[in-house]
Amino acid sequence: MNRIIQKNKINENIFRIVIDAPHIARAAKPGQFVVVVPTEKAERIPLTIADFDREKGTITIIFQIVGATTKVLDSIPAGGEIAHLLGPLGTPSHIENYGTVVVIGGGVGIAEIYPAVKALKAIGNEVITVIGARNRDLLIFQNELSVVSCQLLVTTDDGSAGRKGFVSDELKDIIASGKKIDLVLAVGPVPMMRVCCEVTKPHGIKTVVSLNPIMLDATGMCGACRVQVGGKTKFACVDGPEFDGHQVDFADLVARLKPFKDMEKRALDHVCRLLGGK
Repeated sequence: MNRIIQKNKINENIFRIVIDAPHIARAAKPGQFVVVVPTEKAERIPLTIADFDREKGTITIIFQIVGATTKVLDSIPAGGEIAHLLGPLGTPSHIENYGTVVVIGGGVGIAEIYPAVKALKAIGNEVITVIGARNRDLLIFQNELSVVSCQLLVTTDDGSAGRKGFVSDELKDIIASGKKIDLVLAVGPVPMMRVCCEVTKPHGIKTVVSLNPIMLDATGMCGACRVQVGGKTKFACVDGPEFDGHQVDFADLVARLKPFKDMEKRALDHVCRLLGGK
């Protein structure tokens, strides 16, 4: 079992946990994820590694309560133990000196871009980070990203922090300014990633996205996480989670994410009742 060393509530539904996981911390790279099984009877869920400390032997996970299993994970206090933790999984982000990189994070994806931003900046890239959320209360990792970015741009849907608008608005303005962009990395809700790809495609700017299909075994054996990329079937758990955004069939991805929404809601309601409404 892996002990939760630290737990912080970022906002109403988003939490940060630091887990004692020395073997994973030693091997982890930006863009990778872990599979978490909170308790012996819980489901397996994939969660991106938001940070890792090789010396301390810890990994940091940011998660949002969206279903039954994340609710169960939230019920484990600091000092408690996670039943099973598998990782690091997935193909790491390709980190090299591209030149100028725009890294975009939306929602919980803001935390997930942190390792990549840090690594890209460390080897000499000019990293412009753009983050967005519905309102200021949902913005996360703002201080951390400001330290490791050359420039940090903030957007909120309601204008309560930073620019009123979307991350794609900032991306459009950067392109319109004539700034040469060598790579865009976008991580967040599917609609956000899709729009970012639509913005960059006419300009021929390489754009990488991190996909979040339904995932079961996370080893490439079950095929549940299949996505269509460039007309070919890929498995997000082993071929990804990062792919060329201009080649991703987003319509197929959205269709595959829809069928289980009602079941997730019923499962979450059931777990809330079992936990006494917590």
